[in-house]
This record gives sequence, structure tokens and C-alpha cells, in this order.
Amino acid sequence: MSAIPEAAAREAQAVAADVTRADARVIGDDAEAIEVARDLASAFAKEAAVRDRERRLPYDEADAFSQSGLWAITVPKAYGGAGVSFVTLTRVIEIVAAADPSIGQLPQNHLGLVDVIALTGTDAQKRFFFGEVLKGRRFGNGFSEKGTKNVLDLRTRVVRDGGDYVIDGTKFYSTGALFADYVPILGLDDARRAWLAYVPKGTAGLDVVDDWSGFGQRTTASGTVIASGVRVPAANVLPAYEVSERPTLNGPVSQIIQAAIDAGIARAALDDTLAFVRERTRPWVDSGVERAADDPLVLREVGRLHIQLHAADALLERAARTLDEIAAQPAPLTEDDVARASVAVAEAKVLTTEIALLAGEKLFELAGTQATLAEHNLDRHWRNARTHTLHDPVRWKYHLVGNYYLNGVKPARHAWN
Repeated sequence: MSAIPEAAAREAQAVAADVTRADARVIGDDAEAIEVARDLASAFAKEAAVRDRERRLPYDEADAFSQSGLWAITVPKAYGGAGVSFVTLTRVIEIVAAADPSIGQLPQNHLGLVDVIALTGTDAQKRFFFGEVLKGRRFGNGFSEKGTKNVLDLRTRVVRDGGDYVIDGTKFYSTGALFADYVPILGLDDARRAWLAYVPKGTAGLDVVDDWSGFGQRTTASGTVIASGVRVPAANVLPAYEVSERPTLNGPVSQIIQAAIDAGIARAALDDTLAFVRERTRPWVDSGVERAADDPLVLREVGRLHIQLHAADALLERAARTLDEIAAQPAPLTEDDVARASVAVAEAKVLTTEIALLAGEKLFELAGTQATLAEHNLDRHWRNARTHTLHDPVRWKYHLVGNYYLNGVKPARHAWN
């Protein structure tokens, strides 16, 4: 068996997912993407608390989301997509995540996988997979594993066998896999290089298990993916190792999407805080005011929360503009370009992480004891923030930023930077 295929071998016909949904809307530009996101968010927000409480998986909502065309907005214009800016992409994700962060998280890995295709795919692979994405097909993920030394320590194997690849391994934290048309699985070849096998749903040997029991992001179905002798043609396999071996924006892109989700969680928590304090909360007995909304100490904290959210949003937009500026350069990306992008995104991610957690906690302090009642399910904001921000530790973002500015050390290139 050969570990690494020739490029020509990957030009063979890819295996497509068997999908019965109608083709999706194709979004044309940035303004349309924002408009569609706002319309969807309004619908998704209506039963977000109920879905969380009952752990009702959002099958219909996932269909509406991908059928809207928003899962395809990063497909390059040369292949029929809108090729929206990173500023627009982060805004779209934040808008949807504020309505329901579990739904907002579903395309997180999908969008990163679209980027992998753009960076490493042959023209034939781009035409095929971008065509699928424009039709509304969804990528899940089979990346992380439990019980290994660290997130980059993989046991899953993706090994060449004639004209095919054979995949064996078990994955966890597989957000979106249950709703996916393709489950891209990350594994190592005989040379310990990482490959991504885009496995169509229903492929023999592929099993997606709904065993996610996290107390937050409850309806992302981020459970187990098992590949037992899964076989796909070489056309369905891409050299994932290339996105880290050479300078690319894949890591910063992955990270800025996560930061946008956290900003959405923060905004939702703060909006619910304001509504509860205005409508339900009693003023403290020593405040001397008739309404909790006039309590000077409450006003002080609400002001502080808004300032911190606005600061997080400003750094998020600054990071997105940095990515747009670097991506627009005619020259190939350099290590310095990628380092600058990673640091800008890390700075934003520090603030979006901290405001998401703070807003979820402060909600109860400001809204009062009644806000803890199960009927309101307001604890979902903190649970969602605490769960999603554990993707990578914010303490290492501080380290990354400080080491860059003080010592000129460039961040390591991987999906968490």
C-alpha cells in the first residue's frame, strides 16, 4: 500500500452523498447573506430555549439553515459562490449564534472544511465539492479523539489501498456529523501525514452515534463517529497536512468562526438580562428606586457589560478585516502574514470568550433569584458559553499574544491558532 497518492489519482470520480433535499438558494453577495441571516435568526430564536431544555435536535432548522444558502457563502466566486468577506462571515455567524448558539455552531467545521478544499483540492475536487456545497450539502466532522495525548495525537488511519482509501478510527466532539451529508474524517497515513476523507453519509462502515451529553451546546449532537474499514475513492480524500505545512489562513479562519459564536452567546445573554430586569426584576430594598432598571448599581454593571461586548465586537471586526486584507494580497502568504492573522484573531477570541462567560454569569446577579427558575431556562447562556469556549483555553491566547509582541515568536500553525 502507498501512503501518498499522486495528484492525478485524486482526479478520479468522487462518490457523492445520496441527498433527497431540493437544491439550496444561492446567495449572491455580502448584503444578501446578512439579510438572510437576520431572517433565519428571527425564526431560530423562537424555540431556542425549548430545544435546549428538551434536547430537541434541530433537524428542520439545519435543513432551513443550509437551504438558505448561508453554508455556501465562502465558496469562491470563481466556482459560483458569493465569496463573502470575513467581516460578513463573522457577522452572519454571530447573528445566528445569538438566536441559537447550537445551530450557530453547526457550520463551524463545515466552513473550515470548505477552506481546506479551496487550499488543497485539485480543480476537479473543487468543482465537485463546491458544487455540492452550493446545492446545500453539509459537511460534519470527524476530527478530535478522546483519550489521546493531545488534540494533534491521532490514532485514526487513512491509508491508500489501490485507487481507494480505507479509514479506521473513532472520533468524538463530532459537531454536526448527525446532520451531515458528508462526514470528513481526519486521519494519518503510513508517513504520519494528515488526510481528510470526505465520507458520504450512508457509506458502509460509517456509524454516527448520538451520545453527546455536554451540559451546554446541547443540540449540536457533538458525539461519536466510528469508521470501520470505510472505503472511499481517492477523489474524496484531501491532503490536510498542507494547510499547516505551508502558510495559510486555515487556523485563523477556524478560530474567528469560534469567536463569532461566543460573541453571539454573549449578545443573547445580555439581551435576556435587559429584558428580565425591565420586566420582572424587583429593585433592591436599599436602592430607593421604584424599578430595578433605575438601580444605579445595576446601571453600572449593564454599562460595563455593554462596553466589554462592544470591545469584543470591535476586535472581532478588526481581526476579520485583517484576514480580508491578507487574503486579498496578490503575493503568496508568508509566515509573517499568518502570524499577524493568528494574533489578531487571538486578541478577539480572548474578549469574546470573557464577555460570553461574564454575561452568562452576570445575568443572574442582575436579574435576581427569579431568573434561576427552570421555566425561564436562562442558565443555557452560561452553559453554552462555558461549553463552547472550552474548544481551546483562553489562557494560551494570552500567552500567544504576549510571546508574539515581546519575543517575536510566531504562533504554531494549526487549527487552534
